[in-house]
Amino acid sequence: MSKQRHKAGTFVRLALADGSFGYGRLLAPPYLAFYNLRTESPDADVDGIASRSVLFKIAVNLLALKAWEPIGWRELEEDLIQPLVQFRQDVGDFRRCTIFDTTGNKRAAEPQDCVGLERAAVWEQASVEERLLDALRGRLNSAVEHLKVRLR
Repeated sequence: MSKQRHKAGTFVRLALADGSFGYGRLLAPPYLAFYNLRTESPDADVDGIASRSVLFKIAVNLLALKAWEPIGWRELEEDLIQPLVQFRQDVGDFRRCTIFDTTGNKRAAEPQDCVGLERAAVWEQASVEERLLDALRGRLNSAVEHLKVRLR
């Protein structure tokens, strides 16, 4: 796989399980942003895609990119180069959490401080596609629900 395929700013098109298409964009690897756009036929209008809101930003196993079609490139906008903030939660003691970002900042936190943040995880291709389709259809996603911060 060429390095060009993994260049930050590259747009990818995902074939979703229902036959429709979703769209993502490579941030600083391994992170991708996924857009609030679902089409019935393949679209490659990167300006139109970039104008849509971002549903979520997550770390993705870069092997997944082999399955997704690169459809163009554009310099990342300011909001897409901001550090991504995530959390970790201790398995043994759920009250112990850490909030951190992609620039190396981290701090201890209470579980309630983590509400609304992504749990640190690397998503596989099938899970990303299912999550994106669920989000585009307004459905809860079981993996997202499972990864939410535990409050008690």
